[in-house]
Amino acid sequence: MLQADFGKTVKDYARHRAGFPTVLFDRLAGLGVGGAGQRLLDLGTGTGSLALGFAGRGAAVTALDPSENMLSQVRAQAAADGLAVETVCAGAESTGLPASSYDAVVAGQCWHWFDRARAAAEAWRLLKPGGRLAICHFDWIPLSGNAAAATEQLIERHNPAWDMGGGTGLYPNWLADAADAGFVDLQTFSFDVTVPYTHEAWRGRIRASAGVGGSLSAAAIDDFDRAHAEMLARDFPAEPLEILHRVFVMLSTAAHA
Repeated sequence: MLQADFGKTVKDYARHRAGFPTVLFDRLAGLGVGGAGQRLLDLGTGTGSLALGFAGRGAAVTALDPSENMLSQVRAQAAADGLAVETVCAGAESTGLPASSYDAVVAGQCWHWFDRARAAAEAWRLLKPGGRLAICHFDWIPLSGNAAAATEQLIERHNPAWDMGGGTGLYPNWLADAADAGFVDLQTFSFDVTVPYTHEAWRGRIRASAGVGGSLSAAAIDDFDRAHAEMLARDFPAEPLEILHRVFVMLSTAAHA
């Protein structure tokens, strides 16, 4: 499996990766995740898209990530937004946090990077009885002839080790992860949104991806970015690009004995 270090690309990550859409937080609140006063833990928070969104809705949020570079971005943005977010530098599989202490555990765009069985068991341990686990994704969707598909083909040429292309934005295996860890009341939902990107912003978004900024050398990133700029100017000259994305959520409940 490709090894990615998103701490290497934290500036592009913070600036160019689109955060989860507002409607997701509204839907999750209606399903018992992220309400005002709720204690919530965000695993693999990155630059804090979920953590900051829930904190802005009144949840008491802890943002956890193994990268101190990422957590520094969370703290800076929380301060700028006037939000209180606790940060913890640790892995999702062994957080060091007390058992049965959270009403909700969430993970955004990161579950595939974890040792999934251990992360699910840790989430179950951390949740209060009846607490909710929400695994969330927000993926660009490559379709024949669109800019996302052309970009993926370019990543594959520059980084043959990258094998994450062609995704549908749906993650059925996460249901088995949750069930094996003892979660019940499993459910999923998904919906599509279009995100506008200028050429510059889309290039930054891709530099912040696992296949480019997270795994290539600085020189290789520059080579890719030049080729990406040329391809966009040639094949997709109109701006903004309308990039189709899919939101996917797997939601489950910790059924403690």
